[in-house]
Amino acid sequence: MAALIEAITVKRKMYFEFENTPYYCMEAEVSTPTARGGQTLVRLKMRNLLTRAVFDKTFKAGDRFKEPDLETVEASYLYSDADGSYFLDQESFETHALSTQMMGDALKFLVEGAVIQLHKFNGSPIGLQLPEKVELTVAYTEPGARGDTSGAVTKLARLETGLEIRAPLYIEEGERVKVYTETREFAGRA
Repeated sequence: MAALIEAITVKRKMYFEFENTPYYCMEAEVSTPTARGGQTLVRLKMRNLLTRAVFDKTFKAGDRFKEPDLETVEASYLYSDADGSYFLDQESFETHALSTQMMGDALKFLVEGAVIQLHKFNGSPIGLQLPEKVELTVAYTEPGARGDTSGAVTKLARLETGLEIRAPLYIEEGERVKVYTETREFAGRA
């Protein structure tokens, strides 16, 4: 049987199961009452890993949650179509499909063959985790103006996936660049 987690022990970046659904804790705040006999409450900002919805909920300190049956596997991106996106499990060589809703805007960072972390709940894929940085090729950018080097001057660069970022003037078409997946910012040449 899965271990039980008390609400008061839930911390940021932890996973737990509530009402048979896996959740990810984004923030945890404990409020201890000053009056005698008052209950300690825990306010959690949590993300439903199935629907991606984010909301706040308050629990009593002694409420218990199950540990979710979550598994993370390495998978490589194969392709996308109208039905969803497809990934190849690197260990079992099974093909897993994620719906467009589960993907969110992750396709802007994925090229064929990219290896990501695929999340599974009770054996079924429910989402993915992108690496901190990805390497992409610059498909289009305007040439930088010579002598325009005062401060941190940037220009628009469109990458092979359609993602648009602000890049330094010295970046040219065809170059490979690193991009932070969380902030969509230029991270350097690849």
